[in-house]
Amino acid sequence: MTLYTHQDENVRKTWFLMIIFLVVVILIGWAFSFSFDNPIILYVAIAFSLIMNFSSYWYSDKIALKISGARPADRGQFKDLLNIVENLSITAGLPMPKVYVISDASPNAFATGRNSKNSAVAVTTGLLDILDRSELEGVIAHELSHIGNRDILLSTIVVVLVGFVALLSDFFLRWSFWGGGSRNNDSGGRMKLIMIIVGVALSILAPIATSLIQLAISRKREFLADASGALLTRYPEGLANALKKISANPTPLKRANKATAHMYISNPFKAKNVSKLFMTHPPVEERINALLSK
Repeated sequence: MTLYTHQDENVRKTWFLMIIFLVVVILIGWAFSFSFDNPIILYVAIAFSLIMNFSSYWYSDKIALKISGARPADRGQFKDLLNIVENLSITAGLPMPKVYVISDASPNAFATGRNSKNSAVAVTTGLLDILDRSELEGVIAHELSHIGNRDILLSTIVVVLVGFVALLSDFFLRWSFWGGGSRNNDSGGRMKLIMIIVGVALSILAPIATSLIQLAISRKREFLADASGALLTRYPEGLANALKKISANPTPLKRANKATAHMYISNPFKAKNVSKLFMTHPPVEERINALLSK
């Protein structure tokens, strides 16, 4: 697979995910509308799905940054960081993204935005504290590669849609127990029981659905960003050493969130003994070996 086919694949995945989301929410709205004999519910579901898709496209980057507690990097305080981002952006032929800093001792970073002209890179203070310049350049090059590879729109939209999965399951469960209305009194009990079953099932399946949506992004994007970043800096050892330091640090990210975990360069939960099948990131050892096996 070439870089260009990867970019096209990401665009297709983004549209596919947004269309599936639209269809699923409308179907759920239809089911509730039929169960409670209230067509307004269906209209609300259609409007809500359209609004969520619109919001996820235009505002998901702002939501991701807000969730992470990121703030704009001050040039006086983070001059070296901004210079690195600016220099590597010029080398990569990309517009300089906005730069944010997360006040957290856990070393990590991510990129977000809907395209290269509307992108942002966020790093933690912990990352700035433990990396030297060549290692930091490796991390920034990795994140800029996500921007250049068009990974960021897909991964950022997932933040909003994954968060909605959790909200929807909770909504189902609450409405199942406290909702009212049905086609008649005889069917009311049956429909309420059905809704309770659906609510419980969703609350159980929501974490699984979340993992599947995140895995749909594919862990191979991290390998591609590593390789692209190494080519950008012409020094793969910088990123490899950075990954060693990041993975060796046991401090979990304070504002780690399941909806945003896949965006970071390394798992923000610092999870151990997790099945490779359900990991949002490839094993660090594999990434380092790929970088150094040149």
